Amino acid sequence: MTASFEFGGTQETLRLRIPAALRRESQPAPDPEPSRPAPRKGGRDRYLDLLRALALVRVVIYHNFGWFWLPVVFPSMGVMFALAGSLMARSLSRPAPGVIRGRLRRLLPPMWLFGAVVLTLEIVDGWGPEDEGHPNWWWGKLLFWLVPLSTPPYAESLNGFDHLVGQGWAVQVVVPLWYLRAYLWYVLLSPLMLWALRRMPVVTLSVPLAVTIVMNAFFIDQEFLYGRVWENLSDFAMFGSCWILGMAHQEGLLKKIPQYVVPSVAPLIMVAGWWYLQTRPVDPTVPTDIEGWPIAQALWSFGFVALLLHLSPSWEQWPRPLQRWNGLISLLNARAVSVYLWHQVALVAAIPLIDPLWSVGVFYEHFQWLLRSQWFPLMVAIPLTGLLVLTFGWVEDVAAKRSPRLFPYPRRVRGRRRAGA
Repeated sequence: MTASFEFGGTQETLRLRIPAALRRESQPAPDPEPSRPAPRKGGRDRYLDLLRALALVRVVIYHNFGWFWLPVVFPSMGVMFALAGSLMARSLSRPAPGVIRGRLRRLLPPMWLFGAVVLTLEIVDGWGPEDEGHPNWWWGKLLFWLVPLSTPPYAESLNGFDHLVGQGWAVQVVVPLWYLRAYLWYVLLSPLMLWALRRMPVVTLSVPLAVTIVMNAFFIDQEFLYGRVWENLSDFAMFGSCWILGMAHQEGLLKKIPQYVVPSVAPLIMVAGWWYLQTRPVDPTVPTDIEGWPIAQALWSFGFVALLLHLSPSWEQWPRPLQRWNGLISLLNARAVSVYLWHQVALVAAIPLIDPLWSVGVFYEHFQWLLRSQWFPLMVAIPLTGLLVLTFGWVEDVAAKRSPRLFPYPRRVRGRRRAGA
């Protein structure tokens, strides 16, 4: 600070020393910086956990009842692949080889344990190399139980343990394996798909749908094409767009397009799938199941998943109405692979447990309605599934390099209702 004084026509300038503290107070305050949104934490997204739990429950109910409308109301397979694709894209921020190795480590041990039990039961029930006609091929195909690049072998008809269960029990038990096979291929090709998505998002999303349409519209009658390669390509293409859509959601690409685009386009894609389903030449007395028509299922699942991800609220904490379900949802997410693998075993085992009740006088006289009900096998299968998951589910913890727990239900935290898993 300076001050001027005039002495006899001469102007002298005096410099006054002002303490630094006073200088700071005298200076105008700088404009506050605009607030930046806090970076999102790397915790679990409760909305995605809810979708995964609903998908698992829907799969169990559908395999018990076979209701044709369930895959329409909630296409579980498309949802599960989209959620897995989102998690895979998130993990690929790290080097791809390590991510793929980690995913295989989580996937394969539960399948190996499942395969060891199922193969033992099939061999005890009379299955062997001679049933395939080519013993050497039988031994070679068993490798698919170690790495499911194609469908592992299984017996199509067995004795049924002296007719205790149906002769096709092995066919029913291995139904979930196609999901693991497709999941493995998605994991292996995810680095390539993510690279393509970042450069050509629209084309990358559309290619699997286009492949499904071409395969099933122009080559469906070519019997020579059917086999392991066709099977793998068909399943991969059918839900490939859902997997890539999950990756696009994780990458934030869906938020970059105008908000009206997804709600406008996705229903049109679903209508196209529904129209295709309704125009199929099938028995008019039997409801058409969308899971039997790949084009319809691919289009419907893609549109449905796009709407779910568009609405994604990204819950870090449960909304109050859902807090009471935290334990069950967290448990299903912690044991998702085990529930998916073992629920069919429980459904098959429920029948021989129910049949002897027909010989019990009380049940025969008063509860025939219960024995005939489709709900009864589900009521028996649910605790059986819980018992199987309790027995074999710990392998998921070992595969994830966690301390094994028999019952990974969220622990109660003092002062809070429940902690997340």
